[in-house]
Amino acid sequence: MIAFGPVLLIVVFSSATLLAQQTPPAPTASTGTEFPVIMRQNVIAGKTPVGAKVQASLVLATLVNGVVVPRDAVLSGEVIQSAAKSAAEPSRLAIRMDSAQWKNGSVNIKVYLTAWFYPLAEITPQDLSYQPADAAHSPRNWNGAGTYPDPNNPASQPFPGRDSGQDTTAGPLSPASSISKHRMLMKNIEAARDGDGTVALTSKRSNIKLDKLTTYVLATSDLLPLN
Repeated sequence: MIAFGPVLLIVVFSSATLLAQQTPPAPTASTGTEFPVIMRQNVIAGKTPVGAKVQASLVLATLVNGVVVPRDAVLSGEVIQSAAKSAAEPSRLAIRMDSAQWKNGSVNIKVYLTAWFYPLAEITPQDLSYQPADAAHSPRNWNGAGTYPDPNNPASQPFPGRDSGQDTTAGPLSPASSISKHRMLMKNIEAARDGDGTVALTSKRSNIKLDKLTTYVLATSDLLPLN
């Protein structure tokens, strides 16, 4: 009678080893990766308790170790430090996000709220009129060459048209989600890394408050100033 015990054990062990080698580790956020997000709830230091679950929507698609986390992905985490300002101590707030989820996937992350944010971009109003710039000074001529178009012709009217019912004197409306390409530091906010790696924000001036309109920056560590 042939004993198969040792042979079977070797085969099982080899198969488990091969399976472990073929299973890729779950991707996590790389050092220096930043996530511009809009909070899905207001957070106030000292009022929002430690352990409160928080979520944020990603404003721009972000690459994490070869995985593209799409815009509007939902980042989930919790408040890990929250203290109101007192006479002796500053206001203190720390938020850690642990995952990002979207329709077709998810990724594990470990990022913290930093002292950076993206202000709204300054949009320069555009003149969308079809009329040339010198129309006011040359009512009969188009830049001195030929007859100027009939002012009653719809083609010469300011976009979107005289009869549209819209105010044609104002520039195009800029979406509230349009943000600047350059991040800025929050005013009167300082960031520090604790011994366990947590990035915590402090303020000696007032309680730290996060709203649902500002684009905040999450990252694996506090980010360095941009050159």
